[in-house]
Amino acid sequence: MKRPRAIVFDLDGTLADTRLDIAAACNHALTSLGRAPRDVGEISRFVGDGARVLMARALGLAPDDPVTAEALTRFNAYYPQHAADHAAWMPGVREALEACGDLPLAVVTNKPRSATVPLLDALGLAPHFRAVVAGGDGPLKPDPAPIRAALEPLGVGPEDAWMVGDGPQDIAAGRAAGAGTVAVLGGFGQESDLRGAGPDRVIPSLHGLAALLRDEGRRTG
Repeated sequence: MKRPRAIVFDLDGTLADTRLDIAAACNHALTSLGRAPRDVGEISRFVGDGARVLMARALGLAPDDPVTAEALTRFNAYYPQHAADHAAWMPGVREALEACGDLPLAVVTNKPRSATVPLLDALGLAPHFRAVVAGGDGPLKPDPAPIRAALEPLGVGPEDAWMVGDGPQDIAAGRAAGAGTVAVLGGFGQESDLRGAGPDRVIPSLHGLAALLRDEGRRTG
């Protein structure tokens, strides 16, 4: 894996710890439908494939079930206004962004754009990224299309980019796009699933990205 000319980051569990806010929105939808709320840790394991699949998993129903559709409507009405109530940077974000230097950066997330933009703004992350591709803009990860779409305005091909994320969806999308892939432990994804997706590199947190960039720079320099 060569040193990148651009880096694409996942958002939830990679750049931002959004567990509490996602759980609050999910439980708002559940309880408004007369369903019992779910534990934060349990809801976190449902994250990664978009809001519709999140609500389907929380309900134990199919994504195309009418009850799932109603829950999704209630989730989407609540979450954008509360996307950053408790959100915080994941460990190592500041150091990782500093290590990227002048590399052009992008965010690709399955989170709805209506919640993505206010979250990036609230955390002060928006100025770091030249492109943001969110849920609803096109296919969701693990489809490679969002990665290609994010890299196009950066003028960098996938073969010269890294996809950095905490979920197997991120790794699968990066691989399918032809990008280098870096799995970050400690987020929402399970380590066994992450490693099973076959990333090029695995780091314990974003603290490890700086060393990885240095190491790959030496190999390809």
